[in-house]
Amino acid sequence: MGIEKDINQHHFTSEGQKAIINLIYTTNWATEHIRGALDDLDITLQQFNILRILRGSDPKPLSTLTIRERMLDKMSDTSRIVDRLVLKGLAVKKTCPTDKRLVDVNITKEGKKILEAIDKKEAYISNITKNLTETELCQLNTLLDQLRSTP
Repeated sequence: MGIEKDINQHHFTSEGQKAIINLIYTTNWATEHIRGALDDLDITLQQFNILRILRGSDPKPLSTLTIRERMLDKMSDTSRIVDRLVLKGLAVKKTCPTDKRLVDVNITKEGKKILEAIDKKEAYISNITKNLTETELCQLNTLLDQLRSTP
């Protein structure tokens, strides 16, 4: 099945337009699959992203500014999302001892448990990429990196 059939559009002005539409469509498709793995854990995609970032830096805390810089969705309200994670007991925040204007954020044991539960869900990533070989995945990553390096 191709993008033409998926969106019932058989004419594109160029291969570039077709590629961008295909990229947007595929991004939304993958996002929906990931959301499905998160729904029963009562966690949003943005919350998952922040927990993933915090786990990667653990035990070192990160400021909300640093978290924002590392987020996949740059339009997210990082402070509000962190506050929700704190309310759920998945993260803790405290004033940075070296700069009182900053807030340091750490993942909690409960936050790590949520990520472990997500990691165990095979459908989370492997089902999304199951139709591609390791070589094809490397090629896809290279092409996506190359696309973003366009000035």
